[in-house]
Amino acid sequence: MSNYKLFLLAGTLCGALGVVLGAFGAHALRKTLAPELLAAYQTGVLYQLIHALALIAVALAARDLAGPLLTAAGISILIGIVLFSGSLYILSLTGVRFVGIITPIGGVAFIVGWLLFFAAAWKSPGLGLS
Repeated sequence: MSNYKLFLLAGTLCGALGVVLGAFGAHALRKTLAPELLAAYQTGVLYQLIHALALIAVALAARDLAGPLLTAAGISILIGIVLFSGSLYILSLTGVRFVGIITPIGGVAFIVGWLLFFAAAWKSPGLGLS
């Protein structure tokens, strides 16, 4: 499977799942979760949706910027979604605070993904940036 297709499928699936999880939080969890846990859950949804779009951007860029930096960017962003948003979902739904140590690792994965995306664009001869 090409990187284009992999990241496009991952981005669109993460986007759809983000909408489902957001609706679940807004309707089913609003009355059951403490406000700070609901806020953490909503943060997970927000970051998942933003980074679903980032994955779609990586997929679209893969048509012109193919290479290891872009592949690493997409993988890093996907890891960030799983670790950052996933840990916030687990924390919110179970109250297990220990998983909160995973959240910053996911945040770092997001940052690394964006920086790798930048580097892939910068190194691309077709964009005239380097």
